[in-house]
Amino acid sequence: MTPLPTTQRATRVRYVVLFMLCILAMITYMDRAANGSAKKAIMSDLGVAEADFFWVLIAFQLAYAIFEIPSGWLGDTQGPRSTLLRVVLWWSVFVALTGFVGTSYLGGVYLGFTALVVIQFFFGVGEAGAFPNIAKSLYNWFPAADRGFAKSVIWMSARFMGGLTPLLWVVMTDERLGHLNWRQAMWIFAGVAFLWCVAFALFFTNRPRQHGWVNESERAEIDAGRHESHGPVRVPWGKLVRSRNLWAICFMYVVTNYCWYFLMYFLPGTMRKEFASWNDTVGGMLLLNLLAGCPLLIGMFGCLLGGTLSDRYIRRTGDRKWGRRLFGMIGYGGAGVCYFAAAGVKVADPNNLFLFAFFVILMGFMNDLIMAPAWAVCQDVGRDYAATVSGAMNMFGNLVGAVSTLLVTGLIMKKYQDDEPRGILICFTMYGCVYFLGVGLWLLIDPTKPIAEVDTPPVQDIDEPGVEEP
Repeated sequence: MTPLPTTQRATRVRYVVLFMLCILAMITYMDRAANGSAKKAIMSDLGVAEADFFWVLIAFQLAYAIFEIPSGWLGDTQGPRSTLLRVVLWWSVFVALTGFVGTSYLGGVYLGFTALVVIQFFFGVGEAGAFPNIAKSLYNWFPAADRGFAKSVIWMSARFMGGLTPLLWVVMTDERLGHLNWRQAMWIFAGVAFLWCVAFALFFTNRPRQHGWVNESERAEIDAGRHESHGPVRVPWGKLVRSRNLWAICFMYVVTNYCWYFLMYFLPGTMRKEFASWNDTVGGMLLLNLLAGCPLLIGMFGCLLGGTLSDRYIRRTGDRKWGRRLFGMIGYGGAGVCYFAAAGVKVADPNNLFLFAFFVILMGFMNDLIMAPAWAVCQDVGRDYAATVSGAMNMFGNLVGAVSTLLVTGLIMKKYQDDEPRGILICFTMYGCVYFLGVGLWLLIDPTKPIAEVDTPPVQDIDEPGVEEP
């Protein structure tokens, strides 16, 4: 067969890979956001106060945090393909098991509140592997100049489904609209994740050179500006622990997790309680749930804009340091102002649904400006260890940020459950102050300084036995 000329038009297989990873990001947020939407029905069936659901969320977030680094390490050393398949299959099992709590369907064993906490812990173990290995996949499949854009599309997809889930959930389960109970909805969500695994296993490879559809021209585009080794990856744990750059990245990501999880787990219920009269009609109920999801839906445009502007700034100026920092600082500063403004609305005009929703939605947009730059920084400084560095950032952010805010926010909202406007005022003021601390943390991050330089031993692929170099 006559070989193709080197000037052939480049294939675009990497964009199919990006599409599949976007679907995965959507599934992760769909399954997580379902907890916030289903908690009232779940706790009612268990006969436990809804306010105690935050212990379930803490179990999930604790596991999600602890297993970020191990999952990232697996992706770096064994390849993202096998790691993603394992973790998605794992968590789909526990999403399905969630649908059995409050019943004795499994061999006569009753699954109560304690079982729910344990199930959600293991659900978190599985989801911990998703985003670090998505980051590793993008590092392998996209050129350096496009990684901010690729990460922005991933987070845009995640936010889209996270924001759409409250509305999707009520359409599926409300007795006036859907015909499913919350258990059946959980089983459907688990089935979607399983189907994704089948498609991913058939199509994805760890590296472009292992994929039969990728031609030489696309490989050349992907390898432009790349710094990596081609041998077995050995993570330099000592350098990671001693890296001030990595510590700054981790503390920066605490800010997002500390201030943002209110939107995922508390806002839908808060909107229904604070503006209860809107639940009297189907249209009003749908509007409330749509507005509760809008911080994530509008946030997806922040994800796309943040990554696109960051990459464009770097291409035009050559300044990677401020190309990442600038949009992180703008995002955090704007999000802090929006939380203060939303708190002010609850004081001055507590029944003004649309003004309150406007500032909360704008807060979601401003926060999400930082998402693509933050994850792109992990690729910038992690290079061949991008999954491990991403896992460290996400682990620390969730362990310190998400767990503490779920505990603190949960206790505050429980204490003021009969005076919820005061609880909202306390939480929003606290979040606004934390965001302004985050602006300063971005100044400590330098994406131009890799944590460890890589070696270049002979080529040896991982997780794809039997694949020959072309």
